[in-house]
Amino acid sequence: MTNAGLSLAGNAGFVNILSGISLVVNPAETLALTGPSGSGKSSLLMLMGGLERATEGQVSALGEDLGTLSEDALARFRLKHMGIVFQSFHLIPTLTALENVALPLELAGLPEARAKALQGLENVGLSERAGHFPAQMSGGEQQRVALARALAPKPKILLADEPTGNLDSATGATVSGLIFDLCAAAGTTLVLVTHDTALAARCGRVIRLQGGSLQPEEGQT
Repeated sequence: MTNAGLSLAGNAGFVNILSGISLVVNPAETLALTGPSGSGKSSLLMLMGGLERATEGQVSALGEDLGTLSEDALARFRLKHMGIVFQSFHLIPTLTALENVALPLELAGLPEARAKALQGLENVGLSERAGHFPAQMSGGEQQRVALARALAPKPKILLADEPTGNLDSATGATVSGLIFDLCAAAGTTLVLVTHDTALAARCGRVIRLQGGSLQPEEGQT
């Protein structure tokens, strides 16, 4: 990501959400985005995932300029190369755990989607819950299903926005452990938004945002 910014229009005109962002994330790196509420962490993550478009500069991922892609092309790019985990799970309530995990595999036209989805559930310790609907599972179980869904297509990049924010400390530790272990095993690049300093410290690099701008990394001026 190079010199990217994001502005949103409102009644008072344009408001700068992010400005002067210059950031490179390396393959298989684990990166934490930290900072106070409203600092732009989630907005930056959304730019990196092509869920928001930069109003200036360029956002690229895996050699692809996301700003030049249509919405359909962006969706296909995410489906093939990116997994996203949100704080609020975003499971489809009318689908079972297995069906939720299988869905992106089926949309991508991958063979043996249900078998791969079951393996994904097994990777997060939930194969016995495959036939359960989200309402029948705890919050921690739902987040593990969401993680299995994000990682089932074997994406090169995982974006996680406060993935433990709605969980108690013990459940959050289980989920975060799975995130790091599964990404490490697959060589998946992890970009993590979090307020949790202990969770951020598990990443190889920590970036802090303040007022929509990156702060100098430790040891830099």
